[in-house]
Amino acid sequence: MEIIYALAIGILTSSGVWLILRPRTFQVIIGITLISYAVNLFIFGTGRLFVGKPPIIDKDLPIDPALYADPVPQSLVLTAIVIGFAMTALMLVVIMAQRGLTGSDHVDGEGVKE
Repeated sequence: MEIIYALAIGILTSSGVWLILRPRTFQVIIGITLISYAVNLFIFGTGRLFVGKPPIIDKDLPIDPALYADPVPQSLVLTAIVIGFAMTALMLVVIMAQRGLTGSDHVDGEGVKE
């Protein structure tokens, strides 16, 4: 399971870097989003990968950290997902305004109508 998890993070990161190097602004936004997903998966993985183990301590079970998942990375990733959606929406609005004002969506300003 860890190999597949690491491969998913690597594929998301490499795809994000490839898209960031593209000349169009929409592709850059999608690349930044993919890299943020890869970072979220990495942070989530730092809390140990468990299947079916609760992040909340049960009073009936003995207190053993091996029986529970770490809830801190889960809460950090949930917060990061919400902030990431808001930042993506803000960047898309700014890009649409830039395209409406200049008539181009190139990152370096190529093709700007004068």
